[in-house]
Amino acid sequence: MPSLEEVKQRLEEADQAHVLQFWSELNEAEREGFLQELSLLDLSGLREHCEGAARAAASTPDSLDELMEPVPAEFIGSARNSDRSSLAQWEHEGLLHISKNRVGVLLLAGGQGTRLGVQYPKGMYNVGLPSGKTLYQIQAERLHKIQELAEAKHGMKCIIPWYIMTSEFTLTPTEKFFKENNYFGLDPLNINMFEQRMIPAVTFDGKVILQGKGKIAMAPDGNGGLYQALVDHNVLEDMKKRGVEYLHVYCVDNILVKMADPVFIGFCTSKGADCGAKVVEKAYPTEPVGVVCRVQGVAQVVEYSEILQTTAELRGPSGELVYSAGNICNHFFTRQFLENVATNYKMHLKQHVAIKKVPFVDQCGNEVKPTKPNGIKMEKFVFDVFPFSRSFVVFEVVREDEFSPLKNAEGVSADSPSTARNALMQLHCRWVIAAGATLLDKHGNTVVLTASESTMINAPTKFEISPLVSYFGEGLEKLKGKIYQTPFYLDKDV
Repeated sequence: MPSLEEVKQRLEEADQAHVLQFWSELNEAEREGFLQELSLLDLSGLREHCEGAARAAASTPDSLDELMEPVPAEFIGSARNSDRSSLAQWEHEGLLHISKNRVGVLLLAGGQGTRLGVQYPKGMYNVGLPSGKTLYQIQAERLHKIQELAEAKHGMKCIIPWYIMTSEFTLTPTEKFFKENNYFGLDPLNINMFEQRMIPAVTFDGKVILQGKGKIAMAPDGNGGLYQALVDHNVLEDMKKRGVEYLHVYCVDNILVKMADPVFIGFCTSKGADCGAKVVEKAYPTEPVGVVCRVQGVAQVVEYSEILQTTAELRGPSGELVYSAGNICNHFFTRQFLENVATNYKMHLKQHVAIKKVPFVDQCGNEVKPTKPNGIKMEKFVFDVFPFSRSFVVFEVVREDEFSPLKNAEGVSADSPSTARNALMQLHCRWVIAAGATLLDKHGNTVVLTASESTMINAPTKFEISPLVSYFGEGLEKLKGKIYQTPFYLDKDV
């Protein structure tokens, strides 16, 4: 650990000497802890980080509208529009890769549930399903089921390692939660939790923000911090040792995520892709999701805020949106591509500005909770590696089948616990009805699903199927002719 004098000199060189302004007021233990925190910072790059954050916050992004074009059709697959034989072939190929232990999944779980009104990791959130399962449990059970399906298909016992990127805020509670729940039946040796880096929040004039007299205001470096974290924690080496060649990366908050989706994996590998993105068709032109497209011929996600309304509203000859491919943070990478990024490109990722309200201490050492944004948090995004891909593909999925994120507290009309819960139960209702079963409501009337059910606060049809019973609607033939009074939870032993 560097000495106080060494740290002081580096802070002065970075024009951040104010960081130690309360040093004389700290006790011995506080000084030791603060010095330890400062020693973990990249002090040599601190000046550039702070000045770069201030410049980025003050700048206006370049317009990309004239440089954009849709991803060409030959690089796009579709769960809705591709022919059945292709979908079956992709699924077969994906299950084969899984059965040969070539596939891993990586969960981006560095964020807390602050917007949900809770101070614990989002994955621990219970959206109110009949089973009471959390997002973590649902995902763990899907992982268990897809391994089972691959084993049954190809007769080989297999393992899909689960890599979970956490942050300083989420690592300890996530580890504790998994341990308390016996890792949801998975082998803990195949679950690898690691932590992304934290970086300082900065004022608009480029000064590190002090959260306390002996503590810097830190924030995770965005889900694009993944690529540095893979290096920091030797995750790529672990993948190589296990024989993992392909990685499915996804965000924790999507209750409908298909873990290690064999169709997606098989599509990407059959196309020889090193990088792929799942997308959903945008619900309306100005929906606040990034657009997967090309910019000057290179794959990229362009944020909705960076696109003019006239560009967002452009339509093709059949009336379809030209820029309809909504990004859902659901990606495919080859290990070789990730190794290339880690070696050659991780320092060249675009930095994104997030203007936030950051608690701080004033010049007198008083703690202040600001009422308006006062700081800059710089973030990298996981999709910022797309331009480095040599073979990029897109796979369009049906929103109602695969995308319902949990972002907001109850009472908000979109992306809330209610909309996530109802989206899952409506999907399960479609599965059971397609299998030939009949659902009855509490009055004994036959259930007829409506398109709006998933957005209702209290959807009338409450039917849940355990992921241990069915991964994506398969294996439900035994339900044909049966009648279920809702609410009902179909567990593995029922």
